[in-house]
Amino acid sequence: MLLAGSDTSAVTLEWAMANLLNHPDILVKAREELDKQIGEERLVDEADISNLPYLRNIISETLRLYPAAPLLVPHVSSEDCVVGGYHLPRDTMLLVNAWAIHRDPNLWTIPDPNLCDDPLSFRPERYENGGKESYKLIPFGLGRRSCPGAGLAQRVVGFTLGTLIQCFEWERSSEEEVDMNEGKGITMPKEKPLEAICISRPIVNKFFSLR
Repeated sequence: MLLAGSDTSAVTLEWAMANLLNHPDILVKAREELDKQIGEERLVDEADISNLPYLRNIISETLRLYPAAPLLVPHVSSEDCVVGGYHLPRDTMLLVNAWAIHRDPNLWTIPDPNLCDDPLSFRPERYENGGKESYKLIPFGLGRRSCPGAGLAQRVVGFTLGTLIQCFEWERSSEEEVDMNEGKGITMPKEKPLEAICISRPIVNKFFSLR
């Protein structure tokens, strides 16, 4: 459980940073939110995450497009049933493909007509204004057998991502966009590990000066 929790959080952070590097306008908006809500007199804390809706939306959109566990925990049908027109005998093992559901064009739209509604586009704005989109997210499963570490994972990722954005300016290591191809594994890593350039912001010198 500890290994799964740390690995999935690390994978999600890498995907989130990769998306932000490919969408610098979103990165700027996230930094502005942190500067407005937290300022430069203290570092972001876990308790601040609830007051950073755009940061949470970035995490939700990352989990939508790049769920760390694209296939959810297997279930077994307790009786004969029909799902999506398919007859499933009792004791059939069922796998939910969260990756495919999260990219289904019949499910995902953006409430703002000025934004692209391509379900493959990275748009944290999907979850603004209390839209129904957040209820379609199932990166942690649903019901009694959903991931017990969902809350912890969201706090860890939110706190870490917020700290990275608050403390550093980020740039791609080359003019080319970050490669977003997926690798192989139980969790879904990037095919090519993320490489980026970070430059410390003044808040780093204020709180981590060695003098």
